[in-house]
Amino acid sequence: MEDNLKISLIVPCYNEELNLQKGTLDKIGNFTKDDKRFIEVIISDDGSTDQTKKIIKEKYLKLFPKFKLLENPHQGKAGAIISAIKKAKGNWVFFTDFDLATPIEEVEKLISVAKKDTPIIIGSRNTKREGAPFIRKIMALGFIFLRNLFLNLKGIKDTQCGFKMFKKKAALKIINKLKVFNQQRKVKASSVSAGFDLEFLFLAQRLGFKIKEIPVSWKHVETKNVSFLKDTLETIIDIIKIKINDSKNA
Repeated sequence: MEDNLKISLIVPCYNEELNLQKGTLDKIGNFTKDDKRFIEVIISDDGSTDQTKKIIKEKYLKLFPKFKLLENPHQGKAGAIISAIKKAKGNWVFFTDFDLATPIEEVEKLISVAKKDTPIIIGSRNTKREGAPFIRKIMALGFIFLRNLFLNLKGIKDTQCGFKMFKKKAALKIINKLKVFNQQRKVKASSVSAGFDLEFLFLAQRLGFKIKEIPVSWKHVETKNVSFLKDTLETIIDIIKIKINDSKNA
């Protein structure tokens, strides 16, 4: 059983002025500032083009000493997460979406499992997807069908919840095996990099890491950083690439 948790909290970020106005970083900062388990909060910026970085530098880095801003070229959400994991100083890394669709307090559920030394813990949303538009629910079902058809991620119901916790050593081993997301990707506008979660968890199973899925609260938050058609097409292509790479190694 592991009680000495030193957690690096990672928050991927791209053009988040609206969420900054909603106070999402204030919630994260207030939750972590006096909690010794959280040794740092890495805000990993994916090449924002609005005032996001300026606001974070002028306000939040001064307000919350644990906050660090990691500035990356624009490569999509996956690139921001990978670079932050490599820079993290904790023995555990935890990442949450900037919009806090899953409340930050839900991390306690993941930490309770991490203490049992499970190396990969992933949040799982309610299958009803409260508040999500009908078209998004339909596309989610199609995505799950394709995911199961090509990748057969045994026992995992929700791969895409942006609320995950990894033992850093395990995460680095998996990252080193990535092929679809192992190099810089040229992206335009926002990119949710849904295929990253799939490749990461697919390789984790291949490497024999135990994965625990934990139900968490989740509520749909509308965001301009999601383009359903573009992101769906990108993810389908990534699923096919993951399958082809696995077949080559078989």
